[in-house]
Amino acid sequence: MGTGFTDRFWESPDGLKLHYRDYDGRADRAPVVCMHGLTRNARDFAALAGHLAGDRRVLVPEMRGRGESEYARDTASYTPATYVADVEALLAQEGIERFVAVGTSLGGLMTMLFAAADPARIAGAVLNDIGPEVETAGLARIGEYLGQARNFPTWMHAARALEEVHAPAHPGFDTEDWIAMAKRGMAVQPNGRIAFDYDMAIAEPFQGGEGAAAPDLWPAFDALASAPLLIVRGALSDLLSDATAQAMVARHGDAELVTVPDVGHAPLLDEPEALAAIDRLVARAA
Repeated sequence: MGTGFTDRFWESPDGLKLHYRDYDGRADRAPVVCMHGLTRNARDFAALAGHLAGDRRVLVPEMRGRGESEYARDTASYTPATYVADVEALLAQEGIERFVAVGTSLGGLMTMLFAAADPARIAGAVLNDIGPEVETAGLARIGEYLGQARNFPTWMHAARALEEVHAPAHPGFDTEDWIAMAKRGMAVQPNGRIAFDYDMAIAEPFQGGEGAAAPDLWPAFDALASAPLLIVRGALSDLLSDATAQAMVARHGDAELVTVPDVGHAPLLDEPEALAAIDRLVARAA
C-alpha cells in the first residue's frame, strides 16, 4: 500500500495536454487504470489508488476539461468515445497493453467501450454504479445541475451547496464529509472563489443528446465476458437499477455484485464493502 503519486502529463490525439496521477507499483502485474465520473477528477480515487498502490501500479487520468487537464478547444469532443481515444494515447505512451479497469459512471461506460474495441486488454473490470442500461430519472437529475457555473466564498458554503443537491445520495454524511466532497470536486480559482473543477461546456454534448435514442450498450458489456467483473451499486442509486445490476450478473457468468448500503450515485469506493470486493477482483486479475 502507498499513498504517494507523481503528477504526469500526456498529449491527446488532438494536441491537448492532459494530466494523470501515477502511483508506483509492481511492474510484473497488470496496472490499474481508474476512470472518473462525468464531473469528477483524479482526486476521487485518492483513497482507492493509495490502497492499491505498491502491489499494483495505478494510473488515474483526468479526462479533458477536468482538473489539471486542458479544456477542449472543440466542446463537441466531450464524449465517451473521445475520452477513450485520449486514454488510449496514455496507454500507448506508457506501453500498457493489458490493465485492470476501474470505472465510475462515465468511467464505467469507457470501460465497456475499451472492452468492445479489444476484450483481451481488460485483465479485470470494476463498474461503479453504471451499466449498459441507465435510468432516465438519474440522467435527468444530472442534467439539472451539470454545467451550472456556481462559485462560493468558503468551503462551508460549497459544502452546503453540494448537500442541497446530493443529500439523497449520501444521507449519512455529516458536515466534514460534505466539505471533503467539495474539496474532491472543486478548486480555489485565481480570484479566490471556490468553483467546480471542470469545464462547464461538458454540459453541451450531454444536454444536446436529450431525446436521442440511447445506444445499445449490451454488446459492449458482453465484451467483458472474458475478464472477472465486479459491479458496485449504491443501494439508493437512481442511475443503475437493481434489476439491471442483477441482469448484468446473470449475463456475465463471472461477476460479483456488491451493493453499498445507504449510498446513491455513486459509491466513493472507499467504503469497506467496496474496498474488500475490489481487493478480491484485483487479486484475480492476471
